Amino acid sequence: MLQATLSSQNQVEIPKEIVDSLHLHAGQTFDVVLKEDFIALVPQQTIPKSLRGILKGANTDNIRDRY
Repeated sequence: MLQATLSSQNQVEIPKEIVDSLHLHAGQTFDVVLKEDFIALVPQQTIPKSLRGILKGANTDNIRDRY
């Protein structure tokens, strides 16, 4: 079982095996979920830079929810 230790500055280092398997990187943001005495760190999903702007210039003439 992998372990982590809370530092005096309230920091926890995530074991390398987990970082590698989830492809995490420095600056990654997480949602923190607390349930009774259980803590979960859920990586937030980001849109890859290669997909940004992919729909630029899309035809928006037929928008379903017009007001």
